[in-house]
Amino acid sequence: MSGPTPARRTVWLAAALLLAMLAAIALWRLFARPAPPPGPVEELRLAVNAEYVGSCPVLAAHGQGYFAREGIHARLQSYSSGKASLEAVLQGQADLGTVSDIPVVLASLKNQSVVIIASIFEAERDHGIVGRLDRGVSTPASLKGKRIGVTLGTSGQFALDAFLNRQKLLPGEVTLHNYAPDQLAAALARGEVDAAAGWEPFLTAMTHAIAGKAAIFYGEDVYAGLFNVAGAGDYVRAHPATMRKVLRALIAGARFCQDEPDAARALFARASASEAARLQAAWHGYQFGVVLDQGLLLALEDEARWAIKNRLGERGDMPNFLDAVYLDGLEAVAPSAVTVIH
Repeated sequence: MSGPTPARRTVWLAAALLLAMLAAIALWRLFARPAPPPGPVEELRLAVNAEYVGSCPVLAAHGQGYFAREGIHARLQSYSSGKASLEAVLQGQADLGTVSDIPVVLASLKNQSVVIIASIFEAERDHGIVGRLDRGVSTPASLKGKRIGVTLGTSGQFALDAFLNRQKLLPGEVTLHNYAPDQLAAALARGEVDAAAGWEPFLTAMTHAIAGKAAIFYGEDVYAGLFNVAGAGDYVRAHPATMRKVLRALIAGARFCQDEPDAARALFARASASEAARLQAAWHGYQFGVVLDQGLLLALEDEARWAIKNRLGERGDMPNFLDAVYLDGLEAVAPSAVTVIH
């Protein structure tokens, strides 16, 4: 039998070369990083809750080179909560920080100027309470009279109070103990508290700390967590060009987290095997995007009423939360992402 003709060999060779070129292009698109622009590079200190999934757009903007593309050298500083990140910002240790809405409300009630430049993440089934079955915590109603660990001044406390209110339990019918988020699991395991409230990945850590003895209640019906990027008002308003660069990088980062879930989950390399499995199962329910929505203002006002009622601030009147939202930056780079009425 004769071999392939020279013409056929030429066709096959051309086809092989074409496939090789297409494969090379695909690999380049997958692994290439945006080249930094010419000119000076701007330093930016970002306080980030690096273990929280809501920080994915920031981690992606850093790891995928989107900050670098905008001429920003972002130095990420890791904190265990948005409250701690915001404190770093207010103390001048960071320029911007990732934070939920509650610490922004409490800062406003203390007359501290904090502004949100964008919301970057929303999730409903992300906050909850883990109770010890051997301490009689088996239903939400059984939390009455129990000691509950929580990080005061965070979304964890707000979600807990809202959850208790839904169960018609008064704040005085439980005893709160204040812990840093990464201390809650150990406190629960040692029996210092009967239950603990917080958010992922700390809820999973609490459940594993008391394996076989855990009851978990989620707060999706009472609190939908919003995660934001915020800074001190004076700094943000004095650096409009920087804010536009940051927002463009975050938009690219949020798109990466939404469109490339496997690669995005790899950003949380320190996650345990069980946490990695939880992230994979829950990822479809996460909303990554860079927005300033009217719902943010409504949430801030609801949370301010709660904080004022519980005397958590220095002022007893409702702040104007338009002052706590920086609209100019996102209106300049993605105007359709701004639905705040102003």
